[in-house]
Amino acid sequence: MRNRLLILSVFIVASCGLAYELITGALASYLLGDTVLQFSSIIGCYLFAMGAGSHLSKYVKEERLLDAFVEIELLVGLIGGVSASLLFVVFALAGEPFRLVLYALVFSIGVLVGMEIPLVMRVLNQRQTDFADLVSRVLTFDYLGALAVSLLFPLLLAPKLGLARSALLFGLLNAGVALWACHSFKRELARPGLQLARSGVVLLILGAMFATSDRLTDWSEKAVYGDEIIHAETTPYQRLVITKWKNDMRLYINGNLQFSSRDEYRYHEALVHPVLARLPWARNVLVLGGGDGLAVREILKYPGIVHVTLVDLDPAMTRLFSRSEPLLALNKGSLADKRVTVVNDDAARWLEHHEGSYDAVIVDFPDPSNFALGKLYSTPIYRLLARHLAENGLAVVQSTSPYNAPRSYWSVDATLREAGFHTTPYHVYVPSFGEWGFIIAAKRPGYAPPERFPVPLRFLDKETTRQMFFFPPDMRRWDVKPNELNNQQLVHYFEQDWSQVLR
Repeated sequence: MRNRLLILSVFIVASCGLAYELITGALASYLLGDTVLQFSSIIGCYLFAMGAGSHLSKYVKEERLLDAFVEIELLVGLIGGVSASLLFVVFALAGEPFRLVLYALVFSIGVLVGMEIPLVMRVLNQRQTDFADLVSRVLTFDYLGALAVSLLFPLLLAPKLGLARSALLFGLLNAGVALWACHSFKRELARPGLQLARSGVVLLILGAMFATSDRLTDWSEKAVYGDEIIHAETTPYQRLVITKWKNDMRLYINGNLQFSSRDEYRYHEALVHPVLARLPWARNVLVLGGGDGLAVREILKYPGIVHVTLVDLDPAMTRLFSRSEPLLALNKGSLADKRVTVVNDDAARWLEHHEGSYDAVIVDFPDPSNFALGKLYSTPIYRLLARHLAENGLAVVQSTSPYNAPRSYWSVDATLREAGFHTTPYHVYVPSFGEWGFIIAAKRPGYAPPERFPVPLRFLDKETTRQMFFFPPDMRRWDVKPNELNNQQLVHYFEQDWSQVLR
């Protein structure tokens, strides 16, 4: 019976080990931005550390196997459990040492988790368990544990508990395994009383932190963002934080600023009106992304618009901007307008499986900082987009900064042209972001910027619009490759561009 329970503990051990890796990786993405190098280096560091831990386990003496197992479980529970909370605090207080602490935690947890499985196998082997059956059962439960947490983490744990509490929950599970081992094998432990006391102390520490983790997370995020946090939510897709200082509200997704209420009108007027002012006959508009409803607000200024379809992946995003009073005041309740249909779906999947032609398409995706977002800027997606655009319609794509990220910006232009569009690039200065870029795409050549706008605007006029379509020498066109799905060149350009800006 105890052998079966020991094998079952492998399931918990594997679950906790992968959970800590997912949590630290997600937290690094939220605070540092999601990059390919960062994602792969965290996985590589963790796997290497597990290998090192497996090697170190051979130095544990046979008579100390159970004691070492208990001690390692407590260390994994304590270090892994506090990892997310510690990283929040380090980022808030120190900033620069964050990466060092991140990789130190990942490596430490990896070494300890790497030691656990070999120790369990040696304990079972001492009990004359058939070796072939032993390996089969231990590895089966190891992989089942990894599968369980990989499904639970994005669907339940991160959205419901948040990263800090999820880490503490798994820390409590590790400590619980140690406590169970102390009880079940007390006659075989060298110092069962001491191990039992240690387990109790670790459980008390983690339990107290679990009860107060929300306060610590709130304090850390307030220190990171600087302003009062009026809403914070972890969804299966992203971390949403809204801050407020005086009359300025700001939306952050995974730590990246999406808009400031003080100047978002510049961005959204520049995004929407150069297209719709040239399409007085437009009736049906498609918006991809833009779950905050701010682009839709601008579209609804045109009385001829009959229907707007908004496709945004995250229902938490569109729900938040449909119910929060301060946000409703900002987007004028656009998502609740009877002319608007909100669809929560992956834009690529929606484009592939739905029919219909639209007079204008507004593409307002987050920047292509990872492969999941990069695919939305790829040639196949733009070819799908062309199928939904009326023959004489216009599309516009937010395309990052032509000043700070020129490779990325001109790669989006090259990708649209590769997909068969005629393109017209332009840019606008938004104080919160600096120079920001957009690209108008049409099936036919001959787009000309509007000289007047039929609706009242705060920012755009004839002269401002003329300047948007002029590129000075320091924002000249770059000769870059289009973004194909098989290489995701745009994501590499994006990392290269912004890494140089942030040096």
